[in-house]
Amino acid sequence: MTRSVLKSLTGAANVTLVLADDALGPGARAVEAWRDCRAAATPYAVHDADPLAEVAAAWTARYDESGPVGDLEVAVTAATARFRRGEVDLPDSLVLLDPDGWPATRRHWYLGVLASAAPARVVPIRADGRELRRTLQSLPTGRWWPEPPERLLDGIDRVVPDKIGLPVRAQLSPRS
Repeated sequence: MTRSVLKSLTGAANVTLVLADDALGPGARAVEAWRDCRAAATPYAVHDADPLAEVAAAWTARYDESGPVGDLEVAVTAATARFRRGEVDLPDSLVLLDPDGWPATRRHWYLGVLASAAPARVVPIRADGRELRRTLQSLPTGRWWPEPPERLLDGIDRVVPDKIGLPVRAQLSPRS
């Protein structure tokens, strides 16, 4: 569904649509998309290759108790390396299509962890081409992502769903 919504932007004024190769893994897709976005000559470059997709998947798997031990640390290390090499960056805005239909832990990642880091940069909308066009015309401004981008991942293994925004000590000990 995401691809069809994005394809609705084909031919839109001031928009370059970047569709990274689906055969690539999430990290490689993000690198390809970032390279193509940097080459765009339009005000908007839109893509579906989240530079934190591997971290998001590992974080949600960890707290859904469905992933192997150590996956989150491996994903964070890989994402951090890509940021440091300049192969990816965080998007100006992260437009989320239909997050109400996502599993709870995935929603916590995007609407909790990421939104708490830069609230105006995370924009949930209905997965609809017209809604996406309207959103692109009126993206909010606000606090930028933490700099450098990998700072966002510092201590992410201690950020627990439903406790996002609390001090780390309060997350670790229910009797603080």
